[in-house]
Amino acid sequence: MPADEKELNANLFDQLTLIERIERSLKSGGEKGVEEEIEILKKEINRKLYQQPPLKSE
Repeated sequence: MPADEKELNANLFDQLTLIERIERSLKSGGEKGVEEEIEILKKEINRKLYQQPPLKSE
C-alpha cells in the first residue's frame, strides 16, 4: 500500500503512462505492436522489482 498521497499519485502516474504507451502501440503497430510493447514494459517492471540494491531496506 502507498504510504502517502504523493506515493499514490506516483503509482497512478506510472499506470497512466503504461496505458498511454499501449494505446500508442495499438495505433501505430496494431496487435503485434501492442504485444511487443507489453513485453518491453514487463522487462522494465521486472528490472525495477529486482534492482540491486533495493530502493528501501526492509
